Amino acid sequence: MRAQAHTLEGFAAAIILLSGVLFALQATAVTPLTASTSNQHIENQQAAVAEGTLAAAEANGTLTPTLLYWNTSGDRFIGSGSDGTYAGGGPPTRFGAALNRTFAADRIAFNVEVSYRTAGGRGRTRMVYMGSPSDNAVAATRTVVLFDDDPVGDGSGTLADVADDPDREFYADDTDGGPLYGVMEVRIVVWRI
Repeated sequence: MRAQAHTLEGFAAAIILLSGVLFALQATAVTPLTASTSNQHIENQQAAVAEGTLAAAEANGTLTPTLLYWNTSGDRFIGSGSDGTYAGGGPPTRFGAALNRTFAADRIAFNVEVSYRTAGGRGRTRMVYMGSPSDNAVAATRTVVLFDDDPVGDGSGTLADVADDPDREFYADDTDGGPLYGVMEVRIVVWRI
């Protein structure tokens, strides 16, 4: 009799345990954005691609001209929208074309911003803004040095010429009294749409 009671008790415990597990599985929603090993792998891959894109742009000389692709009389990047940023993809430069080939073709959104030193701390200018990044966004940064004799994209002269003309502006001020204009940090944030 005692053995039958223990067996019955074991079956009851197993049913309660299985019911609890089934309830927990039904209460937990698994979505495509739920963290998993495969999502982490995708994020790591996107971070590596973003870093590689910046490194390649710096190596082939397309990153600096994009930073200089500025309309000094319109106070915005050349060809950008009314808010001064590119919203549908990268800027109309070789670096922008590389961003579009690398990310937009695979339905990966990206933002590009440039930060720099100012007299009061740090400034930031958005170049590309495709929206607010999701929780699984990754970023890559690259430092670029601009010099006084670098030509501005609108053909109005060099950075030193623009700094000396009160009617024209560049998004970052000259922070050095010598031939160095400023140190820019380019940041790409990428996420899957």
